[in-house]
Amino acid sequence: MSEKNGTPDTPAGSTGPRPEPLRFFGTTWVDHAGGYTARRVAVAIGSLATAVAACLVLRFAYQGLQIAGTGSFVTVLMVVMFAVCSALAFRHTWDGFTKRPDPDRQSSLRGLLTIGFVGSLLAYFFRSLTEAPGEKLHREEYETARKQHETRTTRRTGNPARRRRRA
Repeated sequence: MSEKNGTPDTPAGSTGPRPEPLRFFGTTWVDHAGGYTARRVAVAIGSLATAVAACLVLRFAYQGLQIAGTGSFVTVLMVVMFAVCSALAFRHTWDGFTKRPDPDRQSSLRGLLTIGFVGSLLAYFFRSLTEAPGEKLHREEYETARKQHETRTTRRTGNPARRRRRA
């Protein structure tokens, strides 16, 4: 395992499937080496701290609306908007850890996910308590690719040209 970037050391001629790196983890999720546990702890603490800081910023925005005297309708509308967008962003991010998101849907939800960034941060925090976010999906894909590679590269025994034909 390379200490620099967390990628497995493989011979130059290796043609097997390579694991896809995860953000903040590289490929340390494959064998949980190279500081994997420390990275998970750091990601959990970092995402929670960022979510708390984001909530403080939203509180300042709420206080700004109170000071501006925009009225209760605008204030309630803002609170509901952030709550709904955060809930939707949490669910979308959480689902993205178990299945590949549709790129078209992802681009159409970009604005909603930006508004609900607190939900995405919380989803990242909760997932990092059990695994690297996206590890399960990547592990399933990597294991499938390895099995397919093994079945494609297994050698047959004997010379097929010498085989007797069935009558």
